[in-house]
Amino acid sequence: MPNDKGAQEIVLRLDSITKRFGALTANDAVSFQLGRGEVVALLGENGAGKTTLMNILFGHYTADEGTVELFGQPLPPGNPRAALDAGVGMVHQHFTLADNLTVFDNIVLGTQPLFAPRLDRTAARARIVQLARDFGLNVVPEHRVGALSVGERQRVEILKALYRDARILILDEPTAVLTPQETEALFVTLRAMVAQGLSIIFISHKLHEVMAIANRVVVLRHGKVAGAVDTKDTDRHKLAEMMVGAEITPPEVRDSTPGPALLRLTGVSTPAHGNAPGLHAVDMALHGGQIVGLAGVSGNGQAALAGLLAGTERPTAGTMDIHGERPVSWSPRAAMAAGIARVPEDRHKTGSIADFTLTENAILEGFDKPPFARRGWMDWGAARRFAQQVIDRYDVRCPGPDTRIRLLSGGNMQKLILGRALESQPQVILANQPVRGLDIGAITFVHNQLLAARDRGAAVLLISEDLDEVMALSDVIHVVYEGRLSPPFARGTMTAAQLGVWMAGGGETHAA
Repeated sequence: MPNDKGAQEIVLRLDSITKRFGALTANDAVSFQLGRGEVVALLGENGAGKTTLMNILFGHYTADEGTVELFGQPLPPGNPRAALDAGVGMVHQHFTLADNLTVFDNIVLGTQPLFAPRLDRTAARARIVQLARDFGLNVVPEHRVGALSVGERQRVEILKALYRDARILILDEPTAVLTPQETEALFVTLRAMVAQGLSIIFISHKLHEVMAIANRVVVLRHGKVAGAVDTKDTDRHKLAEMMVGAEITPPEVRDSTPGPALLRLTGVSTPAHGNAPGLHAVDMALHGGQIVGLAGVSGNGQAALAGLLAGTERPTAGTMDIHGERPVSWSPRAAMAAGIARVPEDRHKTGSIADFTLTENAILEGFDKPPFARRGWMDWGAARRFAQQVIDRYDVRCPGPDTRIRLLSGGNMQKLILGRALESQPQVILANQPVRGLDIGAITFVHNQLLAARDRGAAVLLISEDLDEVMALSDVIHVVYEGRLSPPFARGTMTAAQLGVWMAGGGETHAA
């Protein structure tokens, strides 16, 4: 934790920041300050204005009103280079990496002036490797970013900021795809850096992390500062109430009564893609009225299993039965026709089209069927009514169904995608990282929706790197490691530590 002396020197001051996007006011006269060697957590519901505020600080947006002051000097608005030169580093919630470049090139890109002497690649690589080792962020500098998993890309984002020797570090959901062990390793290093004077703005929906790393919390609600408090004077329950303005009740998870197997994999294998492993002789059954949780460290075959259910992967060995029958051919269209709905891992790349409206995104996976298509003609009235229904039921905070989805916060995009999947009453639900980047109120809502789908007889595959989430919701748990699946574990029969052994490859099957 930062010391009192360091916290007395103000390194950042935001004064009356206001930012509007059309009729939407994302930030409304927001003011707060950050001390040297201090960690301030910025909390709020999805769409509360946290990321917008940080994008103003970093120069990606220009405030309509208000000023930013860094180390006693005004910061020129709308100038990321000025923010970087002043010592601000930012780990974005959504990736800002070039897929066609290597990890090394992404990290060092922009760190050398155009006419500077040639980069010492050996020394730069050694520094990246050392940072990766110190932070527990395992990456290979020579790997191409386009071939990395979501979790590996997040690690590159963190390293990219740390490589630049930032004096103020903005962390926007930095641990969303890290294991608890990796998160703790990151926190150990951050604490050491804070002790040397680094200042941190920490944005997270994981309140236990906020309590562990921050010494002060600023809460935004509907774009305004709803309150500020020292972590020593509060707890997770109180912070959750400050965020949403009401008490949060976690979902009640009752025992399920599983029905017949709606989807069964027997000895299924799929090919590897670059660094992403395929599946190896996987056996799994998804029963109606049951949530099957898949736990594992990112990049161990989750993408292959998700792709198989979504129809983008085909088995190279083994059999896949759906509703007791073996599909003649397998494709995304065949998966949707079989009643499989998906909440994809990457809401930007595979879950939505940025320049499409909410209405267009809401019907992406059913635009050619009634009620949206009749005799070859689109019924845009029906499409807008469906989009509005999703907006209302899933609390998607936006100006309206004709808004382009890229203007929404990540959490509100996720809620639209979830509503699109669940409103069709699917028989099988692929929920791949369904609450990544959501606030505690939205997480509770999503969990309740998945439980309700289970209770009406749907089979749910929950893929999550949050072990607490898997253990809380799943009736049966599998662990995936290097494309191999553990035996099924019934709810309550395994501790987090025991599952962690399987996640690290120490289970009986892997040892054999």
